[in-house]
Amino acid sequence: MKFTCEKNAILHEISIAHEIISSRNTITILSNVLLEADNNTLIIRATDLKVGFETKIPVDVAVPGVTTVFCDKFLGILRSLPDGEVEFELLENKLFIRPLFKKIDFQLKSISSEKFPELQETQSENYFEFPQAELIEMISQTIFSISDDETRYFMNGVYLEHQEGKLVMVATDGRRLSFISKSIDTPIKEFQGIIIPPKILNLVKKLSSGEGNLSLAITDKNLFIQFDNQKISSNLIEGQFPNYNRVIPEKQDYQIIVNRGEFIEALKRVSLLVEQSSRRIYLRVEGDTMVLQSEESEIGIAKEEISCQFEGPDTSIALNYLYLTDPLKGMSDNEVSIQFTESNKAISIVPVPEKDYFHIVMPMQMD
Repeated sequence: MKFTCEKNAILHEISIAHEIISSRNTITILSNVLLEADNNTLIIRATDLKVGFETKIPVDVAVPGVTTVFCDKFLGILRSLPDGEVEFELLENKLFIRPLFKKIDFQLKSISSEKFPELQETQSENYFEFPQAELIEMISQTIFSISDDETRYFMNGVYLEHQEGKLVMVATDGRRLSFISKSIDTPIKEFQGIIIPPKILNLVKKLSSGEGNLSLAITDKNLFIQFDNQKISSNLIEGQFPNYNRVIPEKQDYQIIVNRGEFIEALKRVSLLVEQSSRRIYLRVEGDTMVLQSEESEIGIAKEEISCQFEGPDTSIALNYLYLTDPLKGMSDNEVSIQFTESNKAISIVPVPEKDYFHIVMPMQMD
């Protein structure tokens, strides 16, 4: 095998492959990245047996071939090289890496590609088109609500289902819930609701250009996503996702409307003096004023007032401040509505004007 390409072109793809590969792998071949050069194209593959990645880049192939090399060291070598054309040549189970314009010579031991695991595949007819920008928005509005409690593994991912012509994404950790739905115009193969691990969702969010469509395919145990020149696949989380509809309030009696930017800044300041174990802040609303307060025992108290729109009885609510800042950062509207019926029952965080997503947060005890 022998090929030449721009350093930065291959560096970008190997960086992605490195994220796929688990640093805790005890199986040597899973620490490697596969390189296959043919027809002036380089195919790069990586997997940790749960998530698979494949991409293609144009290269000048002198001798076709295939091999695998230790990804971590390969990435380190590429990062160290100056910009420009680099030649890669496989000779006697060693990959030689040489910039064409400088006397630098690396040799990296390789392992036969025969030992590299096959990546999951599915038939082309299983794929359907969906806008990249909309999927990125769905991920951004839900992924922070995933539970990190491994004993409740069925909440360690984002739930996706097809519901009356819409794709619905939901995530919850038992104390908060994030929901978003998007209409889908193309006919799709019906599927049971699935639970998607966050690793593949973070990759899509990071790699997707946000322009045009991507292709999705869902099988009983796997999710497949194709966009631009890349393919990603992932095992699904097995288990029964909670009935999220039971925790969504049918209606809320009151709403507080605040400027989102002012609210975020006030939360940032007040959170400097929260108890780190509880992360609790207090919201008190009286007419057109909201008071945010926190207290860290033996250290101090923080308090800030911001203006709001509110019609209802004076109310105090205790909340984990992260459960407010996480959804607020993902919104783009100038104003946000905090809706509630009672201070000790679920509150809703909704953009103004209302859109196709919302967040539910359970309050904390006042003391």
